[in-house]
Amino acid sequence: MPPERLRLYLDQMFQAEVATRLRAQGHDVVRAKEAGQDRADDGEILSQAIAQARILITLDEHFGDWVVLPLSRHPGVIRVKVHPPTPAAVADLLVPFLAQHAVEEFRNRLVILAPNRVRWIETAS
Repeated sequence: MPPERLRLYLDQMFQAEVATRLRAQGHDVVRAKEAGQDRADDGEILSQAIAQARILITLDEHFGDWVVLPLSRHPGVIRVKVHPPTPAAVADLLVPFLAQHAVEEFRNRLVILAPNRVRWIETAS
């Protein structure tokens, strides 16, 4: 069975190469920069991802800080932790991870994805 096609929203720090690699896997990808959000703040980025029913992918640590950015119901947020965060390193981490998970697993969860660890945090009841 082919992996599920996911609707993804890439935060503004991601280069086109990451989107290209994810699209090559069949995912429906929008980059914040393509959507005119290259200077938007975290709240605006998250709002756009939610409005489009897309899983937000970010490098931004603030998405793990509930005081700065509280989350309610949302399609999911994946925070990638890789150093250095080159397009190849990010894509090499994301592609196999996304292939192993279905869209419903991400709903109302923050996933912190690192090369040797994945942490799933429930963000809404």
